[in-house]
Amino acid sequence: MVASAIVALWIVSLGIVFAIDVPTLLPFGIVPVILARTFIQTGLFIVAHDAIHGSILPGNRRVNYWIGQFALALYALLPYQKLAHHHWQHHLQPGRVGDPDFHDGVRDSFGAWYLKFMQEYLDFRQKVVLFFGMKVIFFTLFLVFHVPIANLFLFWVLPIVLSSIQLFLFGTYLPHRSGGRATPTSQHQNSHNAVSSNLPLVWSFLTCYHFGYHWEHHEYPSLPWYRLPSVRQHQPRANISRSGHLTNIIQSELQRAIVRG
Repeated sequence: MVASAIVALWIVSLGIVFAIDVPTLLPFGIVPVILARTFIQTGLFIVAHDAIHGSILPGNRRVNYWIGQFALALYALLPYQKLAHHHWQHHLQPGRVGDPDFHDGVRDSFGAWYLKFMQEYLDFRQKVVLFFGMKVIFFTLFLVFHVPIANLFLFWVLPIVLSSIQLFLFGTYLPHRSGGRATPTSQHQNSHNAVSSNLPLVWSFLTCYHFGYHWEHHEYPSLPWYRLPSVRQHQPRANISRSGHLTNIIQSELQRAIVRG
């Protein structure tokens, strides 16, 4: 199972980098290790995202729920149910007012939008959980397991921050940045207010697990990330061909998220 492989890779890689002697990586070896850890960190979020869409084990909501919950706990102690609720709202009203991932309608620069995006998921309660939870884990690893502070910051804390930027850039900002102000010549003449990247397959994978194929994800939300390229290559686009059907599905999933929350 792809999801299990990503989670296992995250755990194994963390054990490896915690044992690295950081000075031996300087000056050129440290950046590739940080980038690799960031990519794997992002993979955890992708696993949770696929769990929200029920694509890890189709037809088994319980398994998808627990895998998604576990992946988000490893990612940054995030609450699965809140993220699921927000994400289905995003699919219901993508790239416009009502979308929790969208900018505030005024400040649409990368920095302002990113801060608003993070605030949607990190309310006061979650900030407290994150601060104290990470603090307990950090000092447990440092004091009990003797993991060097440099390793903790460089290969665990920093990849979390970089991963959030990666996910925002390729999964929200680039696909939806023209949403809400489409013009007759805008690329956003579709019901998802989304555009897809034209990156080659390898770069699409390395940038964000094919999240750049974003119109395809919105049109076929139940497909796992690794099947998006095949849709991108072979499925002709239809701006409104499935919009009504998708709206019914999304509203149903959103209602389930509200009830479970």
